Amino acid sequence: MIGGYRIIRKVAAGGFGVVYLALDAEGQQIAVKEYLPASLASRSTGELAPQVPADKLSLYRLGLKSFFEEGRALAQISHPSVVSVMNFFRENETVYMVMNYLEGAALQDFIITARDQKQPKVFRESTIRSLFDEILRGLRIVHQHKMLHLDIKPANIFITDDNKSVLIDFGAAREVLSKEGNFIRPMYTPGFAAPEMYRRDSSMGPWTDIYAIGACMYACMQGYPPNEAPQRLEKDRIATALTRLRGIYSDNLIEVVEWCMALDPLSRPQSVFALQKELSREGERRYTKLSVAEKVRLQFDTMVTDSKKNGKALASSVVKPK
Repeated sequence: MIGGYRIIRKVAAGGFGVVYLALDAEGQQIAVKEYLPASLASRSTGELAPQVPADKLSLYRLGLKSFFEEGRALAQISHPSVVSVMNFFRENETVYMVMNYLEGAALQDFIITARDQKQPKVFRESTIRSLFDEILRGLRIVHQHKMLHLDIKPANIFITDDNKSVLIDFGAAREVLSKEGNFIRPMYTPGFAAPEMYRRDSSMGPWTDIYAIGACMYACMQGYPPNEAPQRLEKDRIATALTRLRGIYSDNLIEVVEWCMALDPLSRPQSVFALQKELSREGERRYTKLSVAEKVRLQFDTMVTDSKKNGKALASSVVKPK
């Protein structure tokens, strides 16, 4: 029993916490998320309180405060596309967040299943547009509450059994710790983190989450995540990869993804509203066919890329959740 909730079993664990299936006082299923950053704390079998080395205690408490504030902020948001936080409390020298229990699967699972069908389209364009229309409605509310998600990726977009799309697992504590600690890189998911997340001196904003939205749409089209930002800064292959999708997806959708994933934050949509407006432009669905010369060039680019590295093995290792 924790905070009046009966823990049934652990359902997920990541670098920053553990999620349990639990029952409330009325016997209803709920999810309880516990702050337990693996890099700062450990816990012996049978123990309730985390063990934190003295030299990591201040950092642990900083993340704890951020996690608590995140719970307080999320509890004020009521939207079907944002995970619902019903309660949050301190106990056992850590913090717990009580959320509605969702049944379904992560978008990541759907992408892996769909790409294995080896069809030209991983997802239909209409599916991508309606899915991200839902997610953007929720994200817009989050931004209006002066919050950022900071870890949007297919593993954190949950598709419920009744076909609702929900943003889960916000990364506020992760972001605070990355700025204070000396371990930025492992905190972010390659391919979905914007370039500014790799730099301590850069400012985050709605455009940071919008980059991740673009990367998620890219994954829904390609079946794999895009190259991570540091690689793109050296040699950017996103435009070439998206060109291969011309004639399969509309020019408008391809342009929207390129816009969201601009390496320069100022070149991206600066608000969710601006992105929503563009994504809803039904009349812009032109499908440009490639010329013979373009097809030959793309085939050559593919051969060169494949000869340098086994792209499939690399991509499949990147798509796995942390």
